[in-house]
Amino acid sequence: MEQGMLKRRLEGSPIVYYVEKAEDGAPWVLLIHAAFVDHRMFRTQFEGFRGRCNVIAVDVLGHGGSTDAGRGDNLESMASWLDAILQAEGAKAAHVVGVSLGGVLAQDFACSHPDRVASLACFGAYDITRPDPELLKENGSAQMAMMGKALVSIKWFAEANKAISAHTEQAQREFYEMNLDFPKRSLRHLSALGKLVGKHEPRPRAYPLLVGCGEHDLPMELEAVRKWAADEGGCETLVVEGAGHCANMDAPERFNDALARFWGLS
Repeated sequence: MEQGMLKRRLEGSPIVYYVEKAEDGAPWVLLIHAAFVDHRMFRTQFEGFRGRCNVIAVDVLGHGGSTDAGRGDNLESMASWLDAILQAEGAKAAHVVGVSLGGVLAQDFACSHPDRVASLACFGAYDITRPDPELLKENGSAQMAMMGKALVSIKWFAEANKAISAHTEQAQREFYEMNLDFPKRSLRHLSALGKLVGKHEPRPRAYPLLVGCGEHDLPMELEAVRKWAADEGGCETLVVEGAGHCANMDAPERFNDALARFWGLS
């Protein structure tokens, strides 16, 4: 994964990100990871799109290298930081891909900076512009239970979380190892996630939208994708075979091929 990859920190922020560039004129891709992991969950996307795309993967606030937070730094600032990263890299717009937590942050960015979005793909997420109270309640209860485990023991939490978040043995192993690196103090940043839900009104999109999840994801996520597609109209949906919540890790070839088709690269 390290081949050609550059580690950078956005000036004036706590955000660390990684970029690997292709030839001039190649499309830009912006990858936003799930909670409790970091940019490494996109190892197979860097490999799969190497030479075809300029790829950026951020470490979300509180994760990976982005833990040096100052007073007032919170997840609500991620949209402006992502915009600044694209400016710093000279990218006019990017194909934005978010998984789980990353899908929520990707939507906030797309709603705040639609001119920066060539397309939006969200996996294992839900529509933040049309929040479903029952879904949010069920999801919130599950998250609180997991955070309780994390406060007691990161190893206990990581063992439980890997089975929920990944389906294949290899993906579970990689997810577990990344979870072990998540600092407990960063749990406080996730409490601001609710402020992004319902923040934006539903509006027509000037860019293509793809929503999806893995076939082995939780039933509530499969329902969230179905409802989002029904409410949105005109978007593409994808249920990735052989994959769980983090479909990009479980079935990278299917995931990458689907994105390439969505972006018009294949």
